[in-house]
Amino acid sequence: QVQLVESGGGMVQAGGSLRLSCAASGSIFSINDMGWYRQAPGKQRELVASITSGGTTMCADSVKSRFTISRDNAKNTVYLQMNSLKPEDTDVYYCNAEGIYYIGSYYSDFGSWGQGTQVTVSS
Repeated sequence: QVQLVESGGGMVQAGGSLRLSCAASGSIFSINDMGWYRQAPGKQRELVASITSGGTTMCADSVKSRFTISRDNAKNTVYLQMNSLKPEDTDVYYCNAEGIYYIGSYYSDFGSWGQGTQVTVSS
């Protein structure tokens, strides 16, 4: 009922920047929290940053001074600005959103994931 489409991944040299975008579409009544996670092969998916509908943000300690999360509520889109990238930031990045969707007069909670976008940082 709610789809997330990510964009902006790619390959960059260490010290470079990338901006990820994630747009939600579908029968959305409201979106509460949106976030970015990352996962390396064989490892658990970890939270990178999150943002509430009111704009309260949190970032993992490993990225706190380098990454910034933001959102455009009118566009149902969340962004992740990644600066001073390091080789250890290489991962597949996933967008997540939680909120309420509707079908006609029926409303229910949703939690959706994007398909993932690869970020590769070369040394």
